[in-house]
Amino acid sequence: MPKSRIRKKAEFTPPSSATKQATSIKLTNRSWVAPVMLALFLIGLAWIVVFYVTETQLPIEALGNWNIVVGFGFIAAGFGVSTQWK
Repeated sequence: MPKSRIRKKAEFTPPSSATKQATSIKLTNRSWVAPVMLALFLIGLAWIVVFYVTETQLPIEALGNWNIVVGFGFIAAGFGVSTQWK
């Protein structure tokens, strides 16, 4: 049985417009994302824990059980901020 020939692939060279576009993208410093994300997680967790430990007297008594929603809102905001992390 005859051997098949090995085919060489041509070297890929990107078009000149792609190299210009890649250099024009500005990289931003996102060092603020992780601290803000963790802070929002901890604030939300602390809000819910304080609500349960004080038996609905704190953080805001007038909100009643809506304090749980506020705590989870902080946590959800933390997840929203985490989408900016690279």
